Amino acid sequence: MQAWRVHRNGEPGEVMSLEEIDRPVPGEGQLLLKVRAANINFPDALLCRGQYQVRPPLPFTPGVEICGETEDGRRVIANPALPHGGFAEYVTVDANTVLPAPDALDDAEAAALHIGYQTGWFGLHRRAHLQAGETLLVHAAAGGVGSAAVQLGKAAGATVIGVVGGADKARVARELGCDLVIDRHTEDIVAAVKEATGGRGADVVYDPVGGDAYAKSVKCIAFEGRVIIVGFASGSIPTPALNHALVKNYSIVGLHWGLYNQKDPASILACHEELTRLAAEGAIKPLVSERVPMKDAADAVQRVADGTTTGRVVVIPEGETR
Repeated sequence: MQAWRVHRNGEPGEVMSLEEIDRPVPGEGQLLLKVRAANINFPDALLCRGQYQVRPPLPFTPGVEICGETEDGRRVIANPALPHGGFAEYVTVDANTVLPAPDALDDAEAAALHIGYQTGWFGLHRRAHLQAGETLLVHAAAGGVGSAAVQLGKAAGATVIGVVGGADKARVARELGCDLVIDRHTEDIVAAVKEATGGRGADVVYDPVGGDAYAKSVKCIAFEGRVIIVGFASGSIPTPALNHALVKNYSIVGLHWGLYNQKDPASILACHEELTRLAAEGAIKPLVSERVPMKDAADAVQRVADGTTTGRVVVIPEGETR
């Protein structure tokens, strides 16, 4: 079968190579899945660079999120176990971790539902306790992680302000449902948020970017606001001034979604059932901006790493159409 492999760490476009390897053999408690679609996540780029919190042994296949097909024909969502990731024609997964793919979503959309939307749901509801009527500020609102948070925020009844970089991404954020879109290239984020909220500020900030995005967020956070730390796509990890959090009375809340798999796996299933319901109602729908063939996966991962894409880019193995 075909699979993308990484033999040394570096930029995805340089270190990913498409190879012919043996089809994996499932072990006890595992399933063999045919990959119907593999979603690209920013952690795939970090894995290639050797900068992710998990460092699989070399060589490895990236790809942490797929929609696959079981041998008896069921469509499922799964997270392949590294080092045998999803940018391949077949994967093995732990049988007790697979989830049914929602009927309301096609393969590419289903592949993009799990990590980003689960992260968004746990961040907004379990960690920040977002309430209807509150103001949610989402950084990188046109990206894969941000777009999920925008849709989930609107589904929760929040007013959503999206921050993006550039006119094209601003258009995408508006189409996603943002009540206000701020282009960080041309607008003052802090002033715009304060103006939009009558000086109050944002009740919840969803920050997968870090760096300057975090610094601006805490300048326009509301009384008893919550800043959800999701990741550091900017490459810059901020150093919070805790005296500032004390004086302004806001919370800095970390979110490592993967820990729920270890600490509270039942909550993952409950969240998936809620996401499936929201998808059936049309309240959420992953924004798949590109469906790329297997041969173009390395280039696509590099573009996600560079931050030039919008929504989700999904790899479709040859022979699959959705």
